[in-house]
Amino acid sequence: MKKTGRILLVILVIVVATLLLLPTIRWYLFIPESTKRAAAGSNEDIRDYAMGQAVNGVNELKALLSADRSSPVPEKYTYLEDYAGRYLKDKPSEWTIYSLLSAFPDESALFDSIESYYRDDLLEAKNLSGKVLQLGLDLRGGMSVVLEADIESYSSTHDGYVPSRSELTALLEEDIDVLTSRIDQYGVTEPDIRLQGVDQILIEVPGEADPERVDSFLMGRGALTFQLVSSELTNRVNREYMASLASAFNADGEIITPPYIPEGYTVAGYYTEDEYGIDTLEQFVVLHDEVALDGRHLESARMERNPQNNQPVVNFHLDSEGADIFYAFTSQHVGEQLAVVMDGRVKSIATINDAISADVQLTGSFTEAEAEALAVILKTSSLPIDLRVISQQGVGATLGNDSVRIALHAIIAGLVLVLAVMIAYYSTSGLIADIALLLNFYMMISVLSALHFTLTLASIAGLVLTLGMAIDANVIIYERMKEEAALGKSFYDVVNLGFGRAFWTIMDSNVTTIIAAIVLSVFGSSTVKGFANTLAIGVACSLFTSLFVSHLLFDLFVSEENGRSIRLSWRKRK
Repeated sequence: MKKTGRILLVILVIVVATLLLLPTIRWYLFIPESTKRAAAGSNEDIRDYAMGQAVNGVNELKALLSADRSSPVPEKYTYLEDYAGRYLKDKPSEWTIYSLLSAFPDESALFDSIESYYRDDLLEAKNLSGKVLQLGLDLRGGMSVVLEADIESYSSTHDGYVPSRSELTALLEEDIDVLTSRIDQYGVTEPDIRLQGVDQILIEVPGEADPERVDSFLMGRGALTFQLVSSELTNRVNREYMASLASAFNADGEIITPPYIPEGYTVAGYYTEDEYGIDTLEQFVVLHDEVALDGRHLESARMERNPQNNQPVVNFHLDSEGADIFYAFTSQHVGEQLAVVMDGRVKSIATINDAISADVQLTGSFTEAEAEALAVILKTSSLPIDLRVISQQGVGATLGNDSVRIALHAIIAGLVLVLAVMIAYYSTSGLIADIALLLNFYMMISVLSALHFTLTLASIAGLVLTLGMAIDANVIIYERMKEEAALGKSFYDVVNLGFGRAFWTIMDSNVTTIIAAIVLSVFGSSTVKGFANTLAIGVACSLFTSLFVSHLLFDLFVSEENGRSIRLSWRKRK
């Protein structure tokens, strides 16, 4: 590759690394701590906070209007000028309290604008927090959840059969696979999921103790069913209950079944997500207790668009047993409504237009986001054995701020010592190695950030070790260059022979290290995996920086024509 192409490639790598690192940079350097703390709460907490800010904002602006209607808009409310401008054809050249408030059609519009500002800001920050380089449970704390196998539920659905210890372990390992797939779908940051004893699963989620982050992938712990809807009874219940929701629930928050509902029917709530991602009751639905189809028969599900009207739909595929059951059921109930019920809550209602076999399509007034969410629910709904939460609690960092500070100091000290030693021993060539090492470190952090990696004490150890190993390739190259220089060759030939003859030595040692790291990552515990993943990424980056970037830096100063040389040590050449 020509020199210009190599320069452009390095620039491209630096640009891509910067783009990958931007979310982490933005989170840790530009998001205020107050916003981070507010965004760390549950969605209900964010809603309460946003509404509280809206109440305070409306009251404060009204007070300012009463005091001096011509006063300028305070800086913390200048964002409202954009909201107010949406209601005006001609915006004022200079906003005052009076012109700002008079632009809104009513107080409710002002309230909604303030709430929307804080809601969007906090939900965006909450979303960003899951896409950055995180600190692990040992450094930052987080949430610990213990799930236990529901053997009674399994036995009741398998004709009283009780699994043996080995069978129970196998079932829980399958549950872990399903939970892991849910994590991939919902993007939860690096949880550690493992067996605990014979009948339990331990889940540790680094970060703030936000139960919704855990609930996002515990959603639908096997209780997915398809049940018929009684339209007549549903309409009657909604006429009574929606007019007075207080009469619909008992003191425990459970829906009260009216006396006119016959045996064999159940009243459930139909819930949709609001702007905060919180389930909100839309209406009540009366369901037949008979389960038309159990969620364990689902094999796949995906969101697609109806080619006729381009509306989002959810298509899913059943196994052979489920296809037979569903075909027989839907053949008898064409024209009736069928509900998708998750953990006792209705998630969707669709009309049975034809007898359905293995491939099923759910249509309705879905938004694309709702259809995507429903597809995820269906796809990861069924667990081989149901689980129940027996413990869910926030945990503090086991190492604390002092240990985090010490770990960061270790990284900085290791980096500075390596940089200093290389310059002290190899002079100007050592400076080139240091530049390559700094780029290697930058690339490592960028890749870890792009992977939403969770940094634990073990992975920090891998990071520090990689810094030492990364310089090893340059040492091999420089010592080879010294040997060539001792034979009296030109420095241009010294550079090419040094890199060329050291290439396979460096490749062999680094590739075997990467293979060992992969094995540790696949078969090791969660702590070992963090170390191995960091090590593998670091070694891969060091191959690029030592063999490609270092060689390029030498070639920028040394050519066959100019006869220049770069010092390989502080000793004068004879």
